[in-house]
Amino acid sequence: MPSIPPVANLLAFEAVARRRSFALAAAELHLTASAVSHQISRLESHLGVRLFERSAHGVRLSAAGEGYLTRVGGALSALSAATDDLQQGVSNSLYLHSAPSIASLWLMPRLADFARAHPDISLNLSAAHTPSDFALGQADIDIRYGVPQWPDLEVEALFEERILPLASPAFVQQNRLRRVPDLLSVPLIQSTVSVVQWADWFAAHSDRRAPDRYGLRFDRAQMALDAATQGLGVALESATIANQHLAERKLIPVFGMDRAIRVKAHFAVYPARHARRPPVAAFLQWVKGQAGRDAPAAPDAA
Repeated sequence: MPSIPPVANLLAFEAVARRRSFALAAAELHLTASAVSHQISRLESHLGVRLFERSAHGVRLSAAGEGYLTRVGGALSALSAATDDLQQGVSNSLYLHSAPSIASLWLMPRLADFARAHPDISLNLSAAHTPSDFALGQADIDIRYGVPQWPDLEVEALFEERILPLASPAFVQQNRLRRVPDLLSVPLIQSTVSVVQWADWFAAHSDRRAPDRYGLRFDRAQMALDAATQGLGVALESATIANQHLAERKLIPVFGMDRAIRVKAHFAVYPARHARRPPVAAFLQWVKGQAGRDAPAAPDAA
């Protein structure tokens, strides 16, 4: 096994990468800027690659540095969390990672129920598009979005979702959206990371082609839904994720719930060995129960 660089070098690297400044990193680590620079030089020499590009305008990560930070940052966070738990006497901790939109729109409103059911479990939640690295101990469970291509891991679909056009009631009324071709005369909002794109929806529900360009494009469902509630266009999103928007009638299905594409796109992912830990088993049982509950019927278009 290749030797692991000194932790001091790694801490200096992470601080400089995060602060984009040797001086700010030095102040945070209670070192001189020169000492931090030496730490980085030793790390680069150890690895045989340049981690930063230095210029008169400051410092930025090299391509190699970006990739290294993704792995090292998670490992250092895991070490820090484990140390905090040990020092605070926490022995029943659960580290959950999630895709951002389901974390904020579906999971967060339900966590109070989990806390009431399991007051002895200390839950730590992080959210990012980048999946957690189980090999680095970054998470016990990862709720991932996309096409399941994760070999050697347990993968459980949480629910079946209906992906359909959603817009504010005022937007639907003002633009007289009654037929599918009417969509071609209004702004359509694109979710760039969605497993179902407008081209897929038009192919399933119309003989018209989806537009080639979109005025608004987002990489998170939450932002696409927020834009639709503000009357900026029609979003193609999950009725499950948008459940609260639908319940409050901030959004409505443009053509009713029958014009949806059904998919399974959110998954609980974890190494099989993790399921033996009581907090992991408890969360999996709980989240399956939440996902299995019948969602309130979404309102039809006005």
